[in-house]
Amino acid sequence: MFSFFLQGLLFGFGAAVPLGPINILIMNRALRSYALAVTTGLGALSADLSYILLLTFGFGAFLQESIVLKLLGFFGSAFLIYMAYRLYIKRDDFSFEIKQDISKGKLFRVYASGYMLTLLNPYTIAFWMSVATFVVAKNEYSFLIIFGMVTAIVLWITIMPYVIYRSKHRFSKSFHSKMSLIAAVILFCFGVYLLYITLS
Repeated sequence: MFSFFLQGLLFGFGAAVPLGPINILIMNRALRSYALAVTTGLGALSADLSYILLLTFGFGAFLQESIVLKLLGFFGSAFLIYMAYRLYIKRDDFSFEIKQDISKGKLFRVYASGYMLTLLNPYTIAFWMSVATFVVAKNEYSFLIIFGMVTAIVLWITIMPYVIYRSKHRFSKSFHSKMSLIAAVILFCFGVYLLYITLS
């Protein structure tokens, strides 16, 4: 039985570790605030769980509809470009480094950005569709696999930003600003590429 949990762990790390828009955002926020970075990751995890639930209840065919994928592509690319713009204009803003400045409203907006960024990514659907086929085939062990996946994602979104956050004092604010600029450019490129793929 433990082997099914390990399989879930591998799938979970496969979903969480690759360098994509959400990890770029988590890394950038970890340079400023650990709480904001983890909250972003929890938003992404919630989106993954949303797709797992939809697939569990038989919405797989609907999610694979061409019109659904195109809509997700359009909105996803627009959201990526918007997030890139936000990172760009706030690249020199370090005011929310202080814990007292992190309000519940701020945390909710950060959580929502992580959720939407993952939910509107058509590649998220493609990944979970491929995983769902494997999970369903395991019948009574499906829960162990899903539990393993969630465990892996939680480990990644808590440990990875913690390492970055604990190392941030080694870098100057100028470095942080440049990293925000680079992150903005990468997210913008992801957005343009997603739009290109959607229109193709």
